[in-house]
Amino acid sequence: MELKNKVAIVTGASKGIGEAIAMSLAKEGAKVAIAARSTRLLEEVGQEIQSTGGEAFVFSGDMSNEKSIKSFIAATKKHFGRLDILVNNAGLGHFSPIAELATEKWDEMFNLNVRGLFIATREALPHLREAGESAVVNISSLAGKNSFVGGGGYAATKHAVMAFSRCLMLEERKNGLRVLAICPGSVATSFSQGRHKDEARDARILQAQDVADSVLHMLRLPQNAMVSEIDIRPSNP
Repeated sequence: MELKNKVAIVTGASKGIGEAIAMSLAKEGAKVAIAARSTRLLEEVGQEIQSTGGEAFVFSGDMSNEKSIKSFIAATKKHFGRLDILVNNAGLGHFSPIAELATEKWDEMFNLNVRGLFIATREALPHLREAGESAVVNISSLAGKNSFVGGGGYAATKHAVMAFSRCLMLEERKNGLRVLAICPGSVATSFSQGRHKDEARDARILQAQDVADSVLHMLRLPQNAMVSEIDIRPSNP
């Protein structure tokens, strides 16, 4: 896919992996629509994109709220006139043993990581089909393929994302839609730092740009080729 002038949505784009993906797409000439709950941080990302000659549409909203998601997709289509790429990056995690995991924490993870991702994809599909050559990138995790103590809720959401991505690929490839589920290990972002406050470790593990580069690699492939899943592990965790 030639990324210049393509329109890409990136959710959870105010920092971390989402910010890196949005910035990287803009540098390739794509027009980006970015969403997150943190208005200030999101506007800073939008301003940075525009300061380097890119084009950004900024939408402040909760990507676990159906009304907000629908408004974002519709506003993006109205602003740019098309949609070619959807990057479902917004997500969160609460980590504790299952016996101690509160129901509201479970619901919060599933509402954003799974339900919000589903709604965004469903609402974007008519526009992605219309594009003829399009892509959905779901930011999953190695937790979507593995289990670990304290990850009963988070890992369950990411296993769901993997199953959803595989079904979406089988259903929509006939419409020119390619689907990528990308599964990073630990990434040096505020998400990881909330669990492991270790600067030396942050220097060893994955960086957000590593994930963004992998996404770009998949998107740049010709339409006849699709990388459906990518696992990215730190070389020396």
